[in-house]
Amino acid sequence: MAAEMNSVVLPARTPVRGPARGRAQPAARPVVAVLPDGTPAFAPIGEVVLTDARVVCHLCGRALRSVTAHLRVHGYTKEAYCAVFGLERGQSLEGPDTRKLRAAALTSRLAFDTAFRAGSAAGRQRARSGELTRDAAAAAAGRRYPEQRRRKARQALAGIPAGKVAQANAERASRHVAGVAAEVARRQGYPDLGAFVLARAADGASLAAISREAGLHKDWLSRHLADVDPVAAGAMPGQRPARPDARWRPALHRLGFPDVASYLRDRHVRQHRTVNVMATEIGVTHHAIESALRRHGLDRVPHVATRRAAAERAAQVAGRLGYDSLGSYLRERRAAGWTWRAMAAESGQPESWLRRHAARASPRRPPPARAPAGPRPARASPPARSAPGRARVVAAWADARAPYP
Repeated sequence: MAAEMNSVVLPARTPVRGPARGRAQPAARPVVAVLPDGTPAFAPIGEVVLTDARVVCHLCGRALRSVTAHLRVHGYTKEAYCAVFGLERGQSLEGPDTRKLRAAALTSRLAFDTAFRAGSAAGRQRARSGELTRDAAAAAAGRRYPEQRRRKARQALAGIPAGKVAQANAERASRHVAGVAAEVARRQGYPDLGAFVLARAADGASLAAISREAGLHKDWLSRHLADVDPVAAGAMPGQRPARPDARWRPALHRLGFPDVASYLRDRHVRQHRTVNVMATEIGVTHHAIESALRRHGLDRVPHVATRRAAAERAAQVAGRLGYDSLGSYLRERRAAGWTWRAMAAESGQPESWLRRHAARASPRRPPPARAPAGPRPARASPPARSAPGRARVVAAWADARAPYP
């Protein structure tokens, strides 16, 4: 529809004398654009077209001395008209002759109207102090630039060499990065960003972790640290601890261990703590604990806490009965002909528990050797049924299906 309307040209009307005013109606202008809602535009978006000191209305194509006074015919205000057709809010919608007449009227009013003169003086003072510019920038924050402003900006940039534009952009980016670095250092309580980075790197944090801690993108320090603080960037490789044990350092210092290996031996081998318990204490995943055990040559004991408790229970029962181990007690009682019920009553433990420990203590017998697999004997086929036999089966089946007499 838009393409069709863009190519539509309204039929030209012949000048006709109006019965009231007797003015000739101007010929219609072609449609040059179509708004998203289908409204045709008779002047380019973002431009003010002048013809013979008159301004062309975007809505109807008529050339008028003042489009502002004409907009009430279409039900538009000046602000809405400028916003719809991409014009700046301060853009004049009057022809040059009308503007001259209005300027002359304002000049005479400025000379004789005291209140008007005081307001004009206050406005000029605000403009000289920059207050008017700041208020305008605050009011325009977050608002999309109109097409007319963007065209002016492109025309202004077209006359500036590309090298100058690139240099200005680089300087503005450097000022922004320096401001972000100063704000991060102030928020973290350090004199500058380099001191903050070196302090956190000494605790084992990576540049990505430090960036996230500071509320930045994880690659921010990797990209900008060399520009903000070259000394800290050069000291980072020497300050960075050996990976992958670096993230363990803060927790190990808090628990009083010099390295990861000593922590694993104390917790897993001596205190028999499980992998999940250690992962919760350090603040890492159980996969990281298992990887650290393999890296430091320690065997992981599955269910170490449960097995430790079971071993202590068996040792307590054997010591209370006067034996050095539960296995020796079970072997001696079974050799003497005691039943499992009698041993359970003596030890105070369930029969199933005693049977499990007896099975663990007894030596396992090797499985019997199997004879080498040979060719299987041919399976004998069932004897073929003779013809009289089949006849008897068919007769019995027919008798079973016959109705009762």
